[in-house]
Amino acid sequence: METSVELASLASAAAVRLIDLLATDCWGTVKSSVLSLWRSAHPERVEEELNDARAELLQAQQTGDSAELQGLLAAEWQARIIRLLATRPNAVDELRALFGGEPAAAGTPDQQITGSMTLKAHVSGGDAFLAGRDMNVTRDGQA
Repeated sequence: METSVELASLASAAAVRLIDLLATDCWGTVKSSVLSLWRSAHPERVEEELNDARAELLQAQQTGDSAELQGLLAAEWQARIIRLLATRPNAVDELRALFGGEPAAAGTPDQQITGSMTLKAHVSGGDAFLAGRDMNVTRDGQA
């Protein structure tokens, strides 16, 4: 059995991922999966609310004001996801599969947002190479 802290953490991560996906080209492919979570709790209303959130977010992105809106939408959807899990505890596995599963299921690598990373390097008299993903370093024609 999940603790309320674990469920809140899952809901938070899922909400952030949901809002990230709303503004991507792959939204159409994940929308039906998201709506299936609410299949027993007014999916038509949730679909309308997601469409409204998407329109707001896309408009905010055009004006460069999306960062604050993303945070507000994530908090709003976190609360909705927590309420969903309270009424459908068995949705936890679905939620994990949809938002916490294999990133490749959500779209192309350019569209995937799987977390954040902070890289630091303190170098004195040498080189530092940092990468969040693949890196090739070539020196004097040799890799």
